[in-house]
Amino acid sequence: MNNHIFKVISQKSYMILKIRVKTSSSVSELKEMGDYYVAELKSVPENNKANLELISLIAKKYRVDHRLVRIKSGTTSNHKIVHVDI
Repeated sequence: MNNHIFKVISQKSYMILKIRVKTSSSVSELKEMGDYYVAELKSVPENNKANLELISLIAKKYRVDHRLVRIKSGTTSNHKIVHVDI
């Protein structure tokens, strides 16, 4: 059930992930729920803390540098589209 969107353009690959974020959780984890993910984050959604934790969590999961992970839409929403260069 791997419905990630992969694109190859000029020998560069990336993934687009749909993520629903839940903040103020007791644990930080990323769960696959079919065609989207649910990210439970310890951080509160203030001063970009939750977004930074999400970027770090995704970078760790896919073993990429955090600079290769970008939130394309939803920076102030709990529904996000994230771009990951791989």
